[in-house]
Amino acid sequence: MADEEPQIHIEHVDAAEGADRLSAILAAIALAQDKERISIGDLLEALRHRALGALMFIFAVPTALPMPPGVSAILGAPLLFLTAQLMLGMRPWLPKIVTERSLSRVDFEKVVAKVAPWLTKAESVMKPRLQVLAVRPAVHLIGLVALIMSIILFLPIPLGNMLPSVAICILSLGILERDGVWILIGVMVAVVSVVIVWGLLWALIFGALYLLSNFIGSVSPIG
Repeated sequence: MADEEPQIHIEHVDAAEGADRLSAILAAIALAQDKERISIGDLLEALRHRALGALMFIFAVPTALPMPPGVSAILGAPLLFLTAQLMLGMRPWLPKIVTERSLSRVDFEKVVAKVAPWLTKAESVMKPRLQVLAVRPAVHLIGLVALIMSIILFLPIPLGNMLPSVAICILSLGILERDGVWILIGVMVAVVSVVIVWGLLWALIFGALYLLSNFIGSVSPIG
């Protein structure tokens, strides 16, 4: 029987560097040499104690950045589950068909390398404030906003995924750090996302109808 696959360990993160910080945890996972591939189940286990906010962030980031082919598809799928669970006040859980999906550690390291500088700066300025927005029942409404953003991500709209992904990232960090200011910023980005996506949808529909009418008009009647 094959040996059991080794687990990802994050104990080597120096506490002086903020081992409880999301940036430090992600860096530790990315640098772990005991695995060639990192599954979504590994991320769920490693980030479980950071709750839904951390999981939402790491799964939303790839869809907001140019990443290697396939990375966004792998890490974007769990967002519908996680945002719905945040809205309903549930503990983080993902079905086995999702947790078994994986990507290479090298690709994951590329994701972390691009995100880490921005994430570290964000963590340095965030602090608990307007905490009423980061606890129940407000957090359920934030979950609803994030769920809407997740649904928009899966719509086949050109360039329609970046702003919703950014909104989810900001909201998740606001929840993690209990920073109501960031939550408000995330909500504003979400509103802008809806307006832009709605405009793109109308433009696509109008364009399709215009082309259809021109096509029909160009067809000569029989007889």
